[in-house]
Amino acid sequence: MGSSVEHSSGEDTDVSDSETEEYAEKAYEELKNGKRQVKLSDQAYSCPYCTMKKKRDFQYKDLLQHATSIGSCSSQKRTVRDRANHLALAKYLENDIASVVGPSKPSDEVDALADQDRDEMFVWPWIGIIVNIPTSFKDGRYVGESGSKLRDELASRGFNPTRVRPLWNYQGHSGTAIVEFRKDWPGFTNAMNFEKYYDAKHHGKRNWLVKNEKKIDLYGWVARADDYNSNNIVGENLRKIGDIRTISDIMEEEDRKTNKLVGNLTNVIEAKKMTLLEMESKYKETESSLSQLIKEKDNLHQAYNEEIKKIESSARDHFKRIFSDHEKLKIQLDTQKRDLEHRGQELMKRETHNEIERKKLSEDLEQNAVKNCSLQAAAEEQRKADEKVMRLAEEQKKQKEELHKKIINLEKQLDAKQAVQLEIEQLRGKVNVMKHMGDEEDLEVLNKVELLLKALREKEGDLEDLEALNQSLVVQERKRNDELQDARKEMVNGLKDMSINSHIGVKRMGELDSKPFHEAMKRKYSEGEADERATELCSLWEEYLRDPNWHPIKVVNINGKEQAVIREDDEKLIDLKENYGKEVYNAVTATLSEINEYNPSGRYIISELWNYNEGRRANLKEGVAILLKQWKYYKRKRGME
Repeated sequence: MGSSVEHSSGEDTDVSDSETEEYAEKAYEELKNGKRQVKLSDQAYSCPYCTMKKKRDFQYKDLLQHATSIGSCSSQKRTVRDRANHLALAKYLENDIASVVGPSKPSDEVDALADQDRDEMFVWPWIGIIVNIPTSFKDGRYVGESGSKLRDELASRGFNPTRVRPLWNYQGHSGTAIVEFRKDWPGFTNAMNFEKYYDAKHHGKRNWLVKNEKKIDLYGWVARADDYNSNNIVGENLRKIGDIRTISDIMEEEDRKTNKLVGNLTNVIEAKKMTLLEMESKYKETESSLSQLIKEKDNLHQAYNEEIKKIESSARDHFKRIFSDHEKLKIQLDTQKRDLEHRGQELMKRETHNEIERKKLSEDLEQNAVKNCSLQAAAEEQRKADEKVMRLAEEQKKQKEELHKKIINLEKQLDAKQAVQLEIEQLRGKVNVMKHMGDEEDLEVLNKVELLLKALREKEGDLEDLEALNQSLVVQERKRNDELQDARKEMVNGLKDMSINSHIGVKRMGELDSKPFHEAMKRKYSEGEADERATELCSLWEEYLRDPNWHPIKVVNINGKEQAVIREDDEKLIDLKENYGKEVYNAVTATLSEINEYNPSGRYIISELWNYNEGRRANLKEGVAILLKQWKYYKRKRGME
């Protein structure tokens, strides 16, 4: 069996190796002839053999690594044709694409660093300077192009700035702007390409500093130490946002950060491994202990049930045996009593016959007296036996009551109504016990039964009265609550139409405050443009707040209570806070909390009676007090007129 498996595996390996070379050559020819598209743009490439993957766009080096790893994969999940295709793709990338594309982006960065003196002082983070921006005098101030327009123009040329910020002074637009690039080596490459672009057009820094020459179009360069230390608007802004450092210093700092990060990650991984081992050990111990406890619990429960069954069976058998013996003894005593009475009657008839008979009768009477004494003794024994039976019945009843108490304590579900019902059932049980234990001619037992029946009827009446009273209170409470809600609605409608300068008023719950949006936009745009953009942004977020498919609130358990909190990982709120500030974020989250508290299902604005001094929902008494105060004011004002 084993030899056959090994033989088949060897054949598959030989066939796979021969087929792989043949398929790889065919696939390589197709790629060279352009039958398969690999290059999408100067920086984006795709794998023509992984069309079903979600990620189809790669950089050159990532696609080369992807093709090499799949081509050298020995897993049975990859077919021979799939591995051959990826081997051909790796060969095509190395032999044909690499010469056309040239060096990859990291090589460009190395070239950009190689062209620079690593001890030269640059402003960090990388900053570009643009001057000679056209401005015009309007409404007493100089105005010019916005930073977003300049940023789009630079981005279209491939410089990829993160932000362009025009510099303003007391006269308005200064005609100068600073260009911010990413704080990494690709950002440095973009900055140097930006400077080379303007140098190539003879619009660099040296050309700008040439005097007695007419300056046309924009001039630009990368900020260095002399720009940073200059006593003009550019130097002031550079000193606020950056520092001057050499390329060597930045590279050393990045190396230190990388080494520190690797060390920290190594320590974290080791700590996580130790924690995982401890958790696995604790999990195994807990699982073993829990299994043992469950097994012991099942054994105890089974033993308890068996013991209860034995006790109940033994008590029933014992009671039946005592009751049977009692009945037998009672029948025997009744028979003996009737026999003695009959013999006494016969002796009385024979008393007048003769002396002998009289003596005999006297002897018989004496014997009869002795037997009567014995009968009385037997009756006394019968009475004692009856008392013993009653005691045994009481003990049996006590055992049953103790068993009921244990069951009731285990369930722990008693309330007022159940207590009354339980008492009624106990009284019924006592009545049934008395009926079975007592004799029909025993007046004392019958009296006890009557008393128990009377107490039972009283308890049942109390239960019906409690239920009727509870139902009446529920109906009255519901009616009064409806009346209070109607009165509160009328109060809100009345105060909504009145202009009252008071701390009690009507607040529109779920309405978004637009003031923080205007303040945030004023920091980015001019006054006219800021109002328009703030209105648009505020309207957009009002639509977000009404969207039922957006769920930025989650419910968490805090100190044993469930509370609704804002999700910290919500992408929309994170983007809002980063782009427009904490004030706008707080305004949106406050509105979210109001909507979740007062109208989570409808998500529309509702009016609510509000105490503005204490920041809470006002009660009906406070609203009535305000209305009375307003009514007295109008009445006094009308009297003065």
